[in-house]
Amino acid sequence: MRLQFSIAGLVVCSSTLLYAQVPPESGPQPTRGTQLPLSGRGAIQQAASAGAVPSSQTPLPPIALSLDDAVRRGMAANLSMLASSASLRQAEGVAHQQRSELLPTVTASLAGDDQQTNLAALGFSAIKLPSFDGISFNFPTVIGPYHYFDLRAGLSQALVDVARRRNWRASQVSEKAVQLGAGDARDLVVAAVTTGYLDVLAAAARADAARAQVTAAQAVLQQATDRHTSGLAARIDVTRTQVELITNQQRLTANENDLAKRKIALARLIGLAPGQPFTLTDTMVFAPLADLTVDQAIQRALAGRSDLKAAEAQVHAAETARSAVEAERYPTASVNADYGVIGTGPENSHGTFTLTGSVRMPLFQGGRVAADREQAEAALSQRRAEYQETKSRIDAEVRSAFLDLDSAAIQVAAARSNRDLANETLVQARDRFAAGVADTVEVVQAQESVAAAEQDLVSALYAHNRAKADLARALGETDRNIKQFMGRP
Repeated sequence: MRLQFSIAGLVVCSSTLLYAQVPPESGPQPTRGTQLPLSGRGAIQQAASAGAVPSSQTPLPPIALSLDDAVRRGMAANLSMLASSASLRQAEGVAHQQRSELLPTVTASLAGDDQQTNLAALGFSAIKLPSFDGISFNFPTVIGPYHYFDLRAGLSQALVDVARRRNWRASQVSEKAVQLGAGDARDLVVAAVTTGYLDVLAAAARADAARAQVTAAQAVLQQATDRHTSGLAARIDVTRTQVELITNQQRLTANENDLAKRKIALARLIGLAPGQPFTLTDTMVFAPLADLTVDQAIQRALAGRSDLKAAEAQVHAAETARSAVEAERYPTASVNADYGVIGTGPENSHGTFTLTGSVRMPLFQGGRVAADREQAEAALSQRRAEYQETKSRIDAEVRSAFLDLDSAAIQVAAARSNRDLANETLVQARDRFAAGVADTVEVVQAQESVAAAEQDLVSALYAHNRAKADLARALGETDRNIKQFMGRP
């Protein structure tokens, strides 16, 4: 019986040992050209104009807000910055995933087994062997129980795989492009917050001008009432000044409503709590821009715009991805190895190892490489077109900003002169009315001229500062340029 068990155990254990030492099919598989998804500029612009995540849901006491404070809050809470940060993490994850394809894979396993096998169930019948010296041998139909122990470590490494290496390089360039896109998102946030801040300043200036007109209309009404009471003016003069006062009050109400809505938009853009009261500390002044020509500005923009650099990086990534597709036809080499101890138990085991090297040569892949190459060529053509469009758009943005800047500067000069003349006319009209040589028609017309001149001056100042903000955005490094153009430290 001892001899019978030994023979059967030797057969089964030998087959089990051979099976345990044969590693499963592993190693790098052929990769296709990687086409990384890239965030579009339109999505970032939409996020920049959509708003920000509120820092709190409960309004705090009123705060004083400078342009620097507003930009800093927008940078921390605006959706475009959060979206670009998430895109950057995704790109880093893709790059790490591509790099992992080039690094070795190390595994460890521990296996133990305890079995008993019925050979009759597998089709083996009892076999009687010839007797020898009166001793007979019978092959058993049931063997076991038997067990084995296997502790093993394995390694798989791609030695030569050009396609995977180029895919990794493409993912690195794409990650750089996303980083540059994050810089462009930052410029967009600064430009959007600056524009929102200027909107509030302009709305506040219009409301102040309308409030001053109401005060002036009240003074004229009182003057007309006094003259009518003294019998020096007709009732129509009082009625006319009352109409003018009501008109200015309506204008003031509309301007105050517009100011409140502009402040809500700015608060939402920079992440203030809903209903948070605040005041602006900066003012809208006229500061002419000098020592910068259109050609100089275009050169600065082409050298400093993050979106142009990102588009160029996208082209390089697409070129690398196309070369990775071409490398799918190249042979690959890999190595697989394992070492471990195997036996009936930890105390009765012996070391074994396997070392396998392989070279794979693709001969026919059903046109997959040609299809991948066609997709890579299409992606590359699109990236090149986007780069050229971005370059052309930057040129157009700079030229348009300069045209707006020059036009607004002329409008500011004309509006100031017109305002001074309108104020002088109003003073003369009120003096003539007080002297009894004119009626309130002349005064009302002069008041309307002053109101229109004040609104024109506010609009011109806003247009000039908005043009400088647009130029700062067109040049790139928007925060630094806005500080320079607006005269901020």
